[in-house]
Amino acid sequence: MSIHIGIRDNDASTTDAERNGGLYSPAKEKAANRGVYSSRSPLLLRRVRQLLAAAKVKTLLGLCFLCFFVLATSRLRSFMGWNTHYPSSVSSPSRGGYTILINTWKRNSLLKQSVAHYASCSGTDAIHVVWSEIDPPSETLKAYLKKIVFSKSQTFHKPNFKFDINEEDDLNNRFKPIEELRTDAIFSVDDDVVVPCPTLDFAFTVWQSAPFSMVGFVPRMHWLDKSNGDAYYNYGGWWSVWWMGTYSMVLSKAAFFHRRYLDLYTHKMPSSIHDYVSRERNCEDIAMSLLLANATSAPPIWVKGKIYEIGSSGISSLQGHSKRRNKCLNDFISLYGTMPLVSTNVKAVDARHEWFW
Repeated sequence: MSIHIGIRDNDASTTDAERNGGLYSPAKEKAANRGVYSSRSPLLLRRVRQLLAAAKVKTLLGLCFLCFFVLATSRLRSFMGWNTHYPSSVSSPSRGGYTILINTWKRNSLLKQSVAHYASCSGTDAIHVVWSEIDPPSETLKAYLKKIVFSKSQTFHKPNFKFDINEEDDLNNRFKPIEELRTDAIFSVDDDVVVPCPTLDFAFTVWQSAPFSMVGFVPRMHWLDKSNGDAYYNYGGWWSVWWMGTYSMVLSKAAFFHRRYLDLYTHKMPSSIHDYVSRERNCEDIAMSLLLANATSAPPIWVKGKIYEIGSSGISSLQGHSKRRNKCLNDFISLYGTMPLVSTNVKAVDARHEWFW
């Protein structure tokens, strides 16, 4: 008689059911293995859902930002009065480029540097120097500047150069009409201000999109003060613009405007303002800003760009300058009978030189 003895292996691969007397089954083993990982499945699934939810939120925010950006840029041109297809002679070959209008006063060394620089800019069609000194420019100075314009110009068409000589010293002289101009664009600049040519050309393209606006590099602002019960306007310099994030003027010491405003300033602006500028020897730039704002009912355009002031100092460094500017602004507004300036917080930036769009 034979006896069969069954020996049960009790190693780690044996299931609890087998240890308790049950028989081995592959199906039972798979079910048991699934049970080990089933406790982790809810945590993993919850994590995946959280990641998907975060991704949806980020995508939604990105789409909202994109829609806002598209809407803002579409409204920007209408708000600023920009028109890239403006049917003006500005874009015609006979009106191409710009005329540099330099205001100078007894600083021949700075004038030489300024003329040499602007002659090298490819968009310069002509350079006019507003001369208001008692003595006319010497023949030596004339010859030197004409030679430097010819040598510095990088284009086949050499810029015209001319002194606009005035019989009396008057700040209104800088805005007298010039009959022989071949361009609509005027870049008004002081003899101690140098704007790099690429920056100047960018500002010119901005002006072409809004040829009846004033486009410049030096913003200023105004605000209404009623603290004393009476309405009084304050003139704000650069630090006010930086702090408040708004502006309503760009100074004519470095700004583009249409040639028509030379005629309007000289022949249409109230003579009382001319007299005021002549008497106070100040504020012709504020008068020009008010003139443009009154004519267009639109703000100017500030172009972000590096400019260099190569002179040591000017009238803005004199004591009491800010108080005189405040007085000019309020006196001019009284003469106009209204406040024509329009504030804005928009500036033109060359995106090619920015880290972020």
